[in-house]
Amino acid sequence: MDNFQPVLRFIMNQKATIGYSFMALLTIGGERIFSMVSFQCPCNRNQNFAYGLTFLLGPAAVLLVMGLFFSTGLWRLYTGCCLDATKLCPRGNCFGCLRALISILTGACAAPVMWLSVALLNGTFYECAISGLSENFVVELFCKNKTVTCQQELARVPCDRTRLSKDERMELLLMFRAQSQILGWCIIIVAAFGGLVGTCCKNCRSKVSFLQLTFWKRYVEKEKASFDSFAMDYAEKLAKRNLKSFFENKEPEPFSFPSHKAWEEISAHYTFSRSEQCYSTLQQYVERDRDFPPEKRPVMDPDHGIEML
Repeated sequence: MDNFQPVLRFIMNQKATIGYSFMALLTIGGERIFSMVSFQCPCNRNQNFAYGLTFLLGPAAVLLVMGLFFSTGLWRLYTGCCLDATKLCPRGNCFGCLRALISILTGACAAPVMWLSVALLNGTFYECAISGLSENFVVELFCKNKTVTCQQELARVPCDRTRLSKDERMELLLMFRAQSQILGWCIIIVAAFGGLVGTCCKNCRSKVSFLQLTFWKRYVEKEKASFDSFAMDYAEKLAKRNLKSFFENKEPEPFSFPSHKAWEEISAHYTFSRSEQCYSTLQQYVERDRDFPPEKRPVMDPDHGIEML
């Protein structure tokens, strides 16, 4: 087992890169399946644009929604804000809330950007969509110095049902594909440079050093994994205690449990504070002086609330 420790350590250190690589492979596979199995360009001037654009942007929109839906950070920030709007902007810190939302949205955009990049590099969906545009500038762009037949048959070019010669059709297809691939590479370049600039700005404004920031990330991962395991065990104990009380028809045994206020405090977003060195709202909560058991704690003074993003 000791021989596998370096491999496991490498996988843990590079799991973000491995995860994005796996996501890219799934995106490429999904795009190929869509292209070969379900996509059939209607080759009709009135339908090509809507049909091609639907296959190009539809899956990207679904992936964006799924990324937001499975974002733990979004639900930590959003849950309960309709009843208490101050959760979004605690102490008037709306800029911190905006930064959190941008970070969540950026993470959710990874899969849609991959889909758009792969789909545009392949060019199938773009060919169908662009051939259905009847605007003069599009027709003149592709059929400049060509016969009137090119303008009439442009929508049929993605299919092999056009009156154009084989060479003319192939020339138009190559133009469609070239434009599609240029757009795909533009998205990749913008995303890469945007990610680099965003990371540089974030690290430049960091209140802690690089190694401490690395430790913080490791701690957050370990705390989440331990929380899931501990919550599972604690929930099982509570369930057994309640079932025992029900079936034996007697008073339940005393069972310590955090208050609603405590749950809200540890669910808040957190970043490092200059005045204290804590790595999460959970650590900030447990290291605070408390004179009462969790189930009997009084309501905390609002002046000593949690510092959120």
